[in-house]
Formats: sequence, C-alpha cells, structure tokens
Amino acid sequence: MNEETDKIYKRLAELEREVVNLRGGYVIVNTRYTAALSSLKNLTFHAKEAATRAAAAAGLSRDATRHSAAAAKDAAIHSAIAAASAAAEAAAEAAKAATESAAAAAAASAAASASVVHQADEKLFQAAAAAASATKLAIEAAAEAMHMANMASEHVKGIKLQQ
Repeated sequence: MNEETDKIYKRLAELEREVVNLRGGYVIVNTRYTAALSSLKNLTFHAKEAATRAAAAAGLSRDATRHSAAAAKDAAIHSAIAAASAAAEAAAEAAKAATESAAAAAAASAAASASVVHQADEKLFQAAAAAASATKLAIEAAAEAMHMANMASEHVKGIKLQQ
C-alpha cells in the first residue's frame, strides 16, 4: 500500500508542477496580450490623430488653392499672363497637396479601422469613426481644391485665347 501511496503522491507532485507551469505560462500570455491590446489602442488613437491632421492639411491646401485661384483670376482680368499662369500653377500644386492629404487621412482611417476589428472597445470605435469623418472632410476639401484649380486654369486659358 505504501508503494501505491508513493506513486499517487509523486503523480500529484507532477500535476502540481504542471499547474504551476501552466499558471506561469498564462501570466506571460496574459501580459503579452494586454501589451498587444494597449499597442492597438495607441495605434487607433494615433491613426485618428493622423487622419484629423491630414484633414486639416487638406483644408489648408484648399484655402491656398482658393487664394491662388483668385490671384490667377485677378491677374487674368488684368492681362498679367505670367502672374496668372504662376497663380494657376500654385493652385494646381495646392490641390495636389490636398489630394495627398486626403490619401494620408484615408490610410490613417484604414489603420484605425483595422485595429478596431480586433477589439470591442467603444472608445476605439469612436476614434475610428472620427478618423473616417476626418477622411471625408479631407476628400471634400481636395475635391473643392481641384475644382478651384481647374477654374483658375480655365481663366488663364481664356485670357491666352483672347490675345
């Protein structure tokens, strides 16, 4: 009976060591999982910030396009072809910058959305939605900038044709 009892105690000791090892493994996995979730949260908030800033940059580019287009129109009215052409070119470049900003906002929004897929956190959903909203604003600003740049170019072409 002593041999049987010794075998049972040895097996219990082995099982106890296994449980201790499993607990240690769980702690390691849980720590890494928590760190990964934290990284995803940070990524989401940084992506939201990037999208918001890209939208702001697109808006500034739109404003630069508006001013350049107005300068091109004014120069075209006064038959200053060189100034009108330069202003129209500046408007086109500002519109391109708005388009690039919109693309950056879209990329950041996609990153925010991708990180949210792995988590069910309301704040992260809100951040991803804010990034998507910023992207929409950036795209609208880029479209408006392109429209104004095209109009500036048309004014310059009209004056060149009149000469």
